[in-house]
Amino acid sequence: MALNERLNKFKQQQERCQTTLSSIAAGQASISKPKIVPRVQPINAPAAPIKQLQPIKFSNDTERLQHINSVRKSPDGAQLKLVVELLYKTRHAFTAEQINEATYVDVYGNKIVFDSLQNNPKVYFDGKRYSYKSKHDLKGKDNLLSLIRKYPDGLAAVEIMDAYPSVLEDLQALKASGDVWWLSCTDSQEGIMYPNDPRSKCRFDDDLKQLYREIELPRDMLDIEKELRKIGEKPATDTAKRRAAAQILGAPPKPKSKKKQRGITSRTKLTNSHLPELFQNLNT
Repeated sequence: MALNERLNKFKQQQERCQTTLSSIAAGQASISKPKIVPRVQPINAPAAPIKQLQPIKFSNDTERLQHINSVRKSPDGAQLKLVVELLYKTRHAFTAEQINEATYVDVYGNKIVFDSLQNNPKVYFDGKRYSYKSKHDLKGKDNLLSLIRKYPDGLAAVEIMDAYPSVLEDLQALKASGDVWWLSCTDSQEGIMYPNDPRSKCRFDDDLKQLYREIELPRDMLDIEKELRKIGEKPATDTAKRRAAAQILGAPPKPKSKKKQRGITSRTKLTNSHLPELFQNLNT
């Protein structure tokens, strides 16, 4: 309310100034106006241009006050967003006064915004200044690679996207150099980052690869369960017991009907786009 009253008083003061200046300008024009002696102007001479009075310009302080008023009247969540975006984009520490100068958000004058900043997990407050706080404190590409290597089971990319401004470029560089694997179904910033251990980079002879492919796996569940028991693993199923129960009840086990497998077409939604060798036989 106090800001609206100040703004209304300022507008009234501007209107009074405009009226006073207009009356002064009209009085000076009537006093200092010289007597004009009529002259004969040639027929073919061009007409003299008429000078127009320039309007009196005032400062843009009114627009600034209106903007401050709109920010102060906006929802508390919108004001909090302005502050967090300022901290995120600049990555500098700001006092409450500096935040007010940059965003017109009165931190100390709005208790909800003040309490929200204190409890926001993305904001760090040292007692005087506010700064942005990411989940992982990283300073560059070397720190980023060291962090990813600590997660052999994968690290979600979304957890490190706000670590520092150029983190996306560093992730792309690490992926291009082969230091990390970035598995994602799309080209978005989502996905999982895996470290590419240099010790795992080994080559195998074609004979060994062919021997591995020629190993025939058992097709019957009884054989599969038997092989699992040989290596000390307990099967999750008991096929023999299930078949015996089915025979006692007199209902022979019905073989599951195999559904006709549809080929992969251009309309098929691919979820393993990082494995292009799976789609070499894509039907167009």
